[in-house]
Amino acid sequence: MSSITDTKTRSSVSTRYFESDELQPINLDLPEVLFIASYPPRECGIATYTRDLIEAITEKFSASFSIKICALEGCTSYLYGQQVKYILPAFEYTAYEDLALNLNLNKNLCLVFVEHEFGLFGGDYGQHLLSLLCRLNKPVITTFHTILPDPDPERKKVVQGIADNSVSLVVMTLNAAKILEKEYAIAKEKITIIPHGTHLVSSFASREKKARNHLGNRLVLTTFGLLSPGKNIETALDAMPQIIREFPNVLYLIIGKTHPGVIQQEGERYRNYLEQKVQDLSLQGHVRFINRYMPLADLLTYLQRTDIYLFTSSDPFQAVSGTFAYAMSCGCPVISTPIPHAKELLAGAGLMVDFQRPDQLAELTIKLLSDTTLRHEMKLNALHKISPTAWPNAALAHVALLLRHTGKRIEQRYTLPPVSLSHMIRLTTDTGIIQFSKLASPDINSGYALDDNARALIAMCKYYEVIRDHSALVENYLGFIVSCQGKDGRFMNYVRADGTFDAKNQDENLEDANGRALWALSEFITREDLFDPALIAQAELSFLTAVYPLIKMRSPRAMSFVLKALYLYNVSKKSSILKEQIALLADDLIAKYRRVADNNWKWFESYLTYGNAVIPEAMLCAYLATGNPSYKIIAKLSFDFLLSIIFQNDEIKVVSNQGWLQKGQPAQRYGEQPIDIAYSILALDRFHEVFPGDGYQGKMQASFNWFLGKNHLNQIMYNPSTGGCYDGLEEHHINLNQGAESTVSYLLSRMVMEKNYNPVGLKKHKLLEEVY
Repeated sequence: MSSITDTKTRSSVSTRYFESDELQPINLDLPEVLFIASYPPRECGIATYTRDLIEAITEKFSASFSIKICALEGCTSYLYGQQVKYILPAFEYTAYEDLALNLNLNKNLCLVFVEHEFGLFGGDYGQHLLSLLCRLNKPVITTFHTILPDPDPERKKVVQGIADNSVSLVVMTLNAAKILEKEYAIAKEKITIIPHGTHLVSSFASREKKARNHLGNRLVLTTFGLLSPGKNIETALDAMPQIIREFPNVLYLIIGKTHPGVIQQEGERYRNYLEQKVQDLSLQGHVRFINRYMPLADLLTYLQRTDIYLFTSSDPFQAVSGTFAYAMSCGCPVISTPIPHAKELLAGAGLMVDFQRPDQLAELTIKLLSDTTLRHEMKLNALHKISPTAWPNAALAHVALLLRHTGKRIEQRYTLPPVSLSHMIRLTTDTGIIQFSKLASPDINSGYALDDNARALIAMCKYYEVIRDHSALVENYLGFIVSCQGKDGRFMNYVRADGTFDAKNQDENLEDANGRALWALSEFITREDLFDPALIAQAELSFLTAVYPLIKMRSPRAMSFVLKALYLYNVSKKSSILKEQIALLADDLIAKYRRVADNNWKWFESYLTYGNAVIPEAMLCAYLATGNPSYKIIAKLSFDFLLSIIFQNDEIKVVSNQGWLQKGQPAQRYGEQPIDIAYSILALDRFHEVFPGDGYQGKMQASFNWFLGKNHLNQIMYNPSTGGCYDGLEEHHINLNQGAESTVSYLLSRMVMEKNYNPVGLKKHKLLEEVY
């Protein structure tokens, strides 16, 4: 008979299903979601997958629900962390009935995820699981980690039984979905494809890490994972002599312990066989076994140092390999046997080799090692193909599925990521912030732009106001702006990598850049109590030298930047002359508005382009400076009109850069940039201060969630690993480059959220990870 005990009375001799009452207090205010799976410290692929998925979900949605775990155990017992609330002895039939009873009594439990693999559950084909599922009165989502084709009647019956008792099924490849639909007769509508998650990496400068790995200048081939005969590593070893003849400095790394199940059945027989083969083939100086469980950070470092990842599984029905997915996330070209996962993922990112063909493997490896250009192309293709599978994106997909089946019991609330300057610092030289980046690597050849350094100064002023740190960055960006100013007060925009002005400054309209520079200077000057008075004086001299040439500009955005600058400067200076200039600019904007506005088009131009939100925000600043109610009315009318276009179902979708929105024409749907989100958030913040009850704060939250994955691709735009922001959201993909404009736009937006949702942090000048 099964018994219920707590962690203090647990016996390693007779372990039954139990619920621990001694763990951390459960937050009863939050709904509960349960995962039934193997879990660390148990060493198996499902355990690692489940841990990574739960960590990703918790990082993004810790304020939405509480996650608990029911850990599956076989013959071995483990000591778990605080999230493990239940333990299920997988081969005891009655334990499944007891677990169902206890879960049904848990009124706080909203949904159960089952991570399914044949062999994890007791009974023929794991049919003990059906005893649990058919008794549960909670919705169940089952993830099939393996789906075998051509099932015999009994296997098909068990899989169909699981499907019948699940509200939804998750598989990781299109091939697995097709097999479920065609060979198991499961409705297509019930199946969702969520690829195996992968880890984001902070840098792709793998060669800089070689000293840490003591690999010197070796050409590195790698295989990792729990060792078992199915990995068929002997094929790679048999290929090595041919590879070494062409590349004598090649090194093959075999990373990982032997699978615990293999140890249990046959000990280290397979590893011993491989080690003997190394001796027989005289590969001692070219093969290295790393026989240990490797921490994730170390594993990713090795993978970034890898030139080619080898995957030689002998199982043609292996549905998914998390190992080569992880390798792709580190930019590794892959040579793989043609399992379904590889066929779907590797086009352009790797090569296929037939099963157990060492001669073919050697030829393909030599081909790749001989062609650095091809390897680089494969690296970029791998990173672009694998980026949608990053664990934060896997978390978003799982939570979207969860919300579909829990109704209104769970409210989706994103967690604010901690603020990071890591990519800002990476992009910044002694000159200023570099314009562009190739992935997360700054492209110094792109030079510098006044636009980016002005935005960076604004963002860092807001950051320093809270943190009182990294003043050197503030001074750097201020210095760049001042260095771009000519004797006539106007600014150049483009600076080459060598610090000289680019000729294209003469060919382009620089009004917006000049207006943005004036805005940045005013942001710095208004914080005169925070910075060196000498720097304040320098910025004020630059501001006053520029202001009168710039108030003559007539581009609506440039005028708006200048309006914001004058408003901020006037907050502390209280000048009647400045108020007059503010009124003149605002009147000019109103005249533009009245020339084109009608009942259906309440705007200042006959089109909407980029940075639109800055114009109504500037009008509101004019009202705050002068008290003129006309400015307030036009500001609100135009801003609400803009919001009616860029908000759909509480989700922001800014004007596409693929074709601006013309009056009376349908809008383009894709091509969104972070700068437009940032300007929208800044404007929403300002309007919320003046109209606190008009719903602007909610739209501010929704706008920031765009960075966190609330967009049409349901993918993150902010990369928490690098601290950078991706450059653009397209129809089917994300531009993975993380340049200055996008990264600064995210930081600007993040600091607005800090002000609104972390007032404790503002008072203490310390950034905390908070939930809104």
